[in-house]
Amino acid sequence: MSVDPSAIPNFGGRPDKPEQQRGQGQQQGQQPTKPTGPIMPNQDLVKQLLDRMQLKYVVDKQGDLVAPWKQFRTYFMFRGEKQQRVLSVRTFYARPYTLDDKPRLLESVDEWNHTTLWPKVYTHTNDDGTVRLVGDVHMLLGAGVAFDHFVASTVSWVRAAMEFDKWLVERLGLAEDVAGSTDADADADADANEGEPKEPSDGDDTPGGPGTPA
Repeated sequence: MSVDPSAIPNFGGRPDKPEQQRGQGQQQGQQPTKPTGPIMPNQDLVKQLLDRMQLKYVVDKQGDLVAPWKQFRTYFMFRGEKQQRVLSVRTFYARPYTLDDKPRLLESVDEWNHTTLWPKVYTHTNDDGTVRLVGDVHMLLGAGVAFDHFVASTVSWVRAAMEFDKWLVERLGLAEDVAGSTDADADADADANEGEPKEPSDGDDTPGGPGTPA
């Protein structure tokens, strides 16, 4: 699917580099080509959207798109076929915790999940006992979705993933990291979270599964 990048609103601030302005060269007097009916989002469209948000990204070894920050990485994964097609936006937060930290982590994510819409955050315990947090949000694409709905939802999800990291720092009194963007990490290995499964084991990626409202 081809969408004129200028049809996507510019959500970012001033870009650091001129090449980050890809897709912004719409000639004056021309109207952006904006889809009028349902679209079927794909990875190219997400790339265009991240460009408009002025966020860097890479593609990992599994072919999934990932936007890396210093303390977390957000993956954009398309799964399923036809009417069961789903976009999963999954954020892995890099700060490690111990099993002793888990009770206060669960208390914190319970508070977040009760008071916010997304992402829904849960703990993941590695085989070595290290505990990390993961955030999830999903969009059922079915036969297609409205362009504006897809853009607004995805932008909101990315911003909420950032907000959770800031919120947890304040909630737990953690040492706040120097504010950073994806710039420092964009060329890093996108498989840094290889020890944490990108696919849930309980099937909550499936439409109608535990994560879907009744």
